[in-house]
Amino acid sequence: MELIRGFHNLRPQHRACVATIGNFDGVHLGHQAVLGQLAEAAGRMNLPTVVITFEPQPQEFFGAAAEAPRLTRLREKLQALRRYSVERVVCLSFSDHLAQLSADGFIRQLLVEGLDVRYLVVGDDFRFGFQRQGDFAMLKAAGKKYGFQVVSMHSFQVDGERVSSTRVREALAQGAMTTAEKLLGRNYRMSGRVAHGDKRGRDLGFPTANIHLHRQATPVCGVFAVEMFGIEGEPVAGVANVGVRPTVDGTRGLLEVHLFDFDGDIYGRYVEVIFLHKLRDEVRFASLDALKQQIGLDGEAARKFFAQR
Repeated sequence: MELIRGFHNLRPQHRACVATIGNFDGVHLGHQAVLGQLAEAAGRMNLPTVVITFEPQPQEFFGAAAEAPRLTRLREKLQALRRYSVERVVCLSFSDHLAQLSADGFIRQLLVEGLDVRYLVVGDDFRFGFQRQGDFAMLKAAGKKYGFQVVSMHSFQVDGERVSSTRVREALAQGAMTTAEKLLGRNYRMSGRVAHGDKRGRDLGFPTANIHLHRQATPVCGVFAVEMFGIEGEPVAGVANVGVRPTVDGTRGLLEVHLFDFDGDIYGRYVEVIFLHKLRDEVRFASLDALKQQIGLDGEAARKFFAQR
């Protein structure tokens, strides 16, 4: 899969394709249905598939990240898209320039001159361009003018409701990990590189692998039973805390994973953490002794979950 960053990196060989546009945050079952729809068209037309997405996501650019914390960082999103026959991803930097680009300019510069799109799949509520002036009807009209077909995404439902990134966020915020799994088509996961921490977990008798989240906000918070991939003996079961560690005056989001019966050196390793079951919310404890006691109880609860699984 080829990653193309920005308008300026589009080349003549990138012209003529079938495409879709969106955040694709989480690459959930609804997104997967769109990618299947796109792959079918690509097969009929003998053209490559292209996903057009944005970094940062528009809501982050406009300061609404806390209201809609992203499900996947860019690297995680690309890893997921590779599984679904996507040949190219065009990642546009969402900046003042893009935010002020007119809807007509977006169509001409990207869809017509940049990519020569022949078939475009978008949601019928898709809005784009300066002050969100562009819509599905405008794209349909542009398609007739420039010679490309515009179709709406097939709606994909689970339990009678449309699957969306918002529904996934709501499930994760409630700790409903089984519901999130149904919507995503897989367990929720986060990935990152294991970094050195303050060794406080080791001092408490529970050494942890520390992974910085690199997100403005996180869709999960609390203590979870997890599995880690990317290390020897994978998957390795454990218990994880996601949050800011209020008992030790933490300030930035961190994923800390205590792995059961594991003592390997994994600093610098890029790992994937699979969230299976929420044990409790993150709370502030009155003392480190109280925190240590609770960590022990969390470990017991996680081991019990794995024994019953």
